[in-house]
Amino acid sequence: MTLYVINPNSSVHVTEGIDRAVHPLRAWGHTIRCLTLAEGPAGIETDAHVAGVIDPQMRLAASLKDASGIVSACFSDPGVARMRATLRLPVIGIREAAVTQALTLGRRFGVIAIGEASVRRHLAAFRDMGLMERLAGDRPLGLSVTELSDREKTAGRMKETGRLLRDEDGADVLIMGCAGMAEYRSEIEEDTGLPVIEPCQAAVALALGRITLRLIHGEIKDA
Repeated sequence: MTLYVINPNSSVHVTEGIDRAVHPLRAWGHTIRCLTLAEGPAGIETDAHVAGVIDPQMRLAASLKDASGIVSACFSDPGVARMRATLRLPVIGIREAAVTQALTLGRRFGVIAIGEASVRRHLAAFRDMGLMERLAGDRPLGLSVTELSDREKTAGRMKETGRLLRDEDGADVLIMGCAGMAEYRSEIEEDTGLPVIEPCQAAVALALGRITLRLIHGEIKDA
């Protein structure tokens, strides 16, 4: 049986980053495979992108007959509720997993987001989860897609954003609000002195625990 991690965008580069992020968890002995959703956009940046990947992701997940669990590796958690309503196995969204872990590591969490549109989606989700009192802040990097490919610039901006969340917003734990950027985690931790959660790692760890303990969501009638 295999735990599948689905990258809902079509960027193989992002999928490779996710695979590197979750690789240490293969030490648990369970097979983990990271897949790219070919029908997805190059990056999930808008509400339309989020809505557009739900159906193809559902079809891909349903086709994985040896799946022991599914992780949707987008911080907007697209289609997670629908997959839970259809599949009788653990289904984990990386945003929910990251926040769940953050709540046990600090009093108030801060999110390092990619762009302003991402922040709006995050805030709506946190309101729905009833977590606004535990949210210190959600700040965008303010970098273009081209600038994100510049490792030095991206690392510097992520550390700066982490410090702002710590010093101005009062965060005592940080969440990386995007998949495929685990390479920056240790730098941000060292720079800010705060625990930093990479959401794909959090989701895979949670999924493996569910699989081991045979914990599956209850029947979901509305998705």
